[in-house]
Amino acid sequence: MTGPLEGIKVLDLSRLAPGPYGGMLLADLGADVIRVDRGGGAADVSRFGDIVGRGKRSIALDLKNPDAVEAALRILEGCDVLLEGFRPGVMERLGLGPDDVAARNPRVVYARLTGFGQDGPLALRAGHDINYIAVSGVLHTIGRAGENPLPPLNLIGDFAGGGLLCAFGIVCALLERERSGKGQVVDAAMVDGAMSLFSFLASAVHAGMWGERGTNLLDTGAHFYEVYETSDGRYMSVGAIEPQFYAEWLDGIGMTDDEQF
Repeated sequence: MTGPLEGIKVLDLSRLAPGPYGGMLLADLGADVIRVDRGGGAADVSRFGDIVGRGKRSIALDLKNPDAVEAALRILEGCDVLLEGFRPGVMERLGLGPDDVAARNPRVVYARLTGFGQDGPLALRAGHDINYIAVSGVLHTIGRAGENPLPPLNLIGDFAGGGLLCAFGIVCALLERERSGKGQVVDAAMVDGAMSLFSFLASAVHAGMWGERGTNLLDTGAHFYEVYETSDGRYMSVGAIEPQFYAEWLDGIGMTDDEQF
């Protein structure tokens, strides 16, 4: 089967999880994604293996070698997208910055995925998902009442706020290119992405409709939106928000609304 991005060629220079995940999404949609590994005969994989390498081709280039940089630029002459996740300034020092690439192919969509963006006081700071969602304020809201905030794996910063929204920005830039004929720079920062994902609840907070952590409708503050241990030692999730579903739940467990949970 073909996808909506069939015919789009992507050079993926990103490392770790967020960028490669975004590249995987593009490949899932039909793009021809070429992942650049460091070289030395082995693919760049994490301790979890090569899960986000799904659907990609791979080449080995040591980008510290000027000949390898030139090879990358030649490849980009026939590409639609470049995806990178280095710290700000690294690509420019390598000779692969947006201006360098645009000089060879002005139609390239140049996607940059970082933790804190290309500039600002935190731009050059190292970080991980837990730091990005903490700075954005999202982490503060996750957890049970009276307990520490609970990191939700690395799903919000890395994968949703990072890779997914970066891939969305790439597709939007490709759409705009159909109108202008020119590529764009997509600047995706995980701290911004996390905050964007929090938009709905942030509005609720500002409207006085959302209180302290663990006391609200969707954060274990309601007994009908919770996780309960079952008699076999496993767990069951309950999401009975609407009255008809709540009534059905009570009937199923043999309780009335007057009984205490």
